[in-house]
Amino acid sequence: MDITSIRNKAIDAVAASPDLQDLESVYKSFLGKNGELNKLLKTLGSLPSEERREAGQSLNALKKEIEVVYSERQHDLIDLDAERKLKNEKIDVTLPGISREQGTFHPITQTINSISDFFESLGFEVASGPEVETDYYNFEALNVPADHPAKDMHDTFYLGNGDLLRTHTSPVQIRTMEQKDPPLRIICPGRVYRKDSDLTHTPMFHQIEGLVLEEGASLAQLKGLLNDFLTDFFGQEMELRFRPSYFPFTEPSAEVDIRWKKGWLEILGCGMVHPNVLEMAGIDTKKYSGFAFGLGAERMAMLKHDIPDLRAFFENDHRFLKQF
Repeated sequence: MDITSIRNKAIDAVAASPDLQDLESVYKSFLGKNGELNKLLKTLGSLPSEERREAGQSLNALKKEIEVVYSERQHDLIDLDAERKLKNEKIDVTLPGISREQGTFHPITQTINSISDFFESLGFEVASGPEVETDYYNFEALNVPADHPAKDMHDTFYLGNGDLLRTHTSPVQIRTMEQKDPPLRIICPGRVYRKDSDLTHTPMFHQIEGLVLEEGASLAQLKGLLNDFLTDFFGQEMELRFRPSYFPFTEPSAEVDIRWKKGWLEILGCGMVHPNVLEMAGIDTKKYSGFAFGLGAERMAMLKHDIPDLRAFFENDHRFLKQF
């Protein structure tokens, strides 16, 4: 059993390994399951008893020696590999970093989020509903008679099956009143559709409506709420004017103007929910009353940021959008 020859061959092979992969192969060839030392260990049983013990001790000592040499060479190769990588993959820390341009929320989305945050802080829930609506929810349940001008084909997008693209988010109020018992405080942001297009109108725009339904809901409460909301939105105390108006689903109804630059500017509509609307939704009008309001998100954004042309929101001009 030429242990000395195996030792010299193993140590030379470990020292000559150029990389970690080759070193692992050398290790397996000597100390692996089918390596030379394991083969010799299996032959110990054939030796005379007086030689077996001495040969076993020599083989175990050699195994430990090879493992020590292997471990030292492994650490050396790891260090050499790290040095090679540092040399070949140098980083010039004086070069400017590679930055990734990040987008922001669209100004309309920012406006909707800002308005929603205000009302949610007062206990309102955000409600949503389908954009394709039935005539019942878009008109009839809102006290809009069959001959009302709002149902004219020139204003509403009708679909082939008799349904339509909702003209306001008021149907969400009806669906919520049918599904939940009062008291209710909800806001309903979403897309709505009307056949209209110019500097201040588009066929699709975003509307936010609010509904409060509870015992003792009053017009005074509505006025105070809208005053607080507009002050919060514009960041300053706003002078308001409530003008009598007409909406089929509210009575009394009003349009709200704000003092703007050199005159008054209409900004939203509101009113006490019409008893007919409450009754059709199954609400006890002797116990509960409610008020509602609605405004356009695009209009609010235009006023807040002094944007003259509504179409700027839809042209995807990055020079415009980056301002927000």
